[in-house]
Amino acid sequence: MDVPVLEQARIQARVLVPIVKALEDELGAERAHALSGRCWAISTVAMARSSGGRRSRPALDRGWHLRSAPSRAATLSTIDVNRRRYAEFYRELGEPELGFLLVCSADFLFSEGFGADIELTRTQTPMQGASHCDFRYRRKTAD
Repeated sequence: MDVPVLEQARIQARVLVPIVKALEDELGAERAHALSGRCWAISTVAMARSSGGRRSRPALDRGWHLRSAPSRAATLSTIDVNRRRYAEFYRELGEPELGFLLVCSADFLFSEGFGADIELTRTQTPMQGASHCDFRYRRKTAD
């Protein structure tokens, strides 16, 4: 069964948001977010690996060509994602900060799948009030 990515996020949020909120009550927001983010990142990467390498983020799907980009190219890809469905969903829940924690933070982990020599920079997201996500992929340079 192929479940659309946004619906996957909705299902996950129904489970994860109450867990994170309970952890906030017990540990405080900062510790709860650090622990939840770390656990979610580990499980997200494991799920991605077990799915045969399928990505689940539009910018990462469009950027997957980075693996075969010429090694001489320093700046490989610039992608601005204007769709804000995740941000709208988490705002409807009244939990935009948890949306950033559970959705946006995984982008950097997924980008590691492009190769050790590729790095992602992103300075803004709709989850944090910006108009778009600004994904910038570039090849790391030797020090």
